[in-house]
This record gives sequence, structure tokens and C-alpha cells, in this order.
Amino acid sequence: MDDALALRIRRREDVLGRVRGILIERLHVDRGPDEIDPETPLFGTGLGLDSVDAVELLVSLGDAFQLPFAEETLGKMRLRTVGTLVDLVLARQAEAAAARGAP
Repeated sequence: MDDALALRIRRREDVLGRVRGILIERLHVDRGPDEIDPETPLFGTGLGLDSVDAVELLVSLGDAFQLPFAEETLGKMRLRTVGTLVDLVLARQAEAAAARGAP
């Protein structure tokens, strides 16, 4: 495995761990971190979050990652699963790094 791929995997695992922590600590999801699979739906029969939880989740993510999350982020496709949420954070981090001129 090359260094760039290893770095991407580590970043994704780090973000996933932090997202799991937010779900458990801030949104009171009654599961252990290892029980929250990236394919777990955030709403409905998955984690059972609602629209108020979605707003709290975005605020918590903004605080934890020091990134802006606009209201249009509340779209269903962006917040479908834990994995899509991780993808959203990674995309915002890349956008912020590009804006700063960082790699």
C-alpha cells in the first residue's frame, strides 16, 4: 500500500471514530462505537435520529472539526448513513485545505 492511500485510510478511520463519538456522546445513541457500522442509516430503523438530531449533529460536527456546515447539508443524501456523514466531513476538510492552499 502506498503512503497516500495509507494516509487516506487513517484520515477516514479518524473521522469515523470521532463521528461515532459524537453520535454516542452528543446525540445519546445507545450503542458502542464498534456497533455503529459505516453503513448504518442515521434515521428511521438505523440509529433512529430525527430532524432535531440532524441539526444538533451538524452543529456538533462543526464544533468538533472546526468546519462550516450550511443548512443545505441537511439533504437526505448527505446524511443518509454514518459513512456518508464521514464522506461529508472529509469533503469539507478537503475544501478547507484547498482554500488555505494546503495539500
